Amino acid sequence: MTFLKTTFVIAALCTSAAMPAFAQDAAAFDPKGTFVDSYGTSFTFSLCGDGTDLCGTLETLKGASATEENLAFVGKQVMQAKASGPNEWKGALTAGGISAEATVTQTGPDTIDIQGCRAAILCQTLTYNRS
Repeated sequence: MTFLKTTFVIAALCTSAAMPAFAQDAAAFDPKGTFVDSYGTSFTFSLCGDGTDLCGTLETLKGASATEENLAFVGKQVMQAKASGPNEWKGALTAGGISAEATVTQTGPDTIDIQGCRAAILCQTLTYNRS
């Protein structure tokens, strides 16, 4: 269970932004801001790179994943992902020697889902709400 939570925290550190090509579809959603999951872990997302990537900074880490090793990433940008469709970004995160693939989907103006996967078979999705 701790392995799954740690794996997901690493994967959840991945996030992303809207590409101009998707501007019409994404107009109602703005991924910039701070989002919190049901455990109290929060990320602040912003547009970065050429303005089409979404970067995520880990703001707060709560629960079983709040280990000394993982807490070292609080306050740091932990991911940058490329737009892969309207309101969706894909990226990879490497932190503390662990890599994970993640898909970030903004499902509503105040809701983001992050699906994190390790080894392509161990996947989990968490929902984050704008705070």
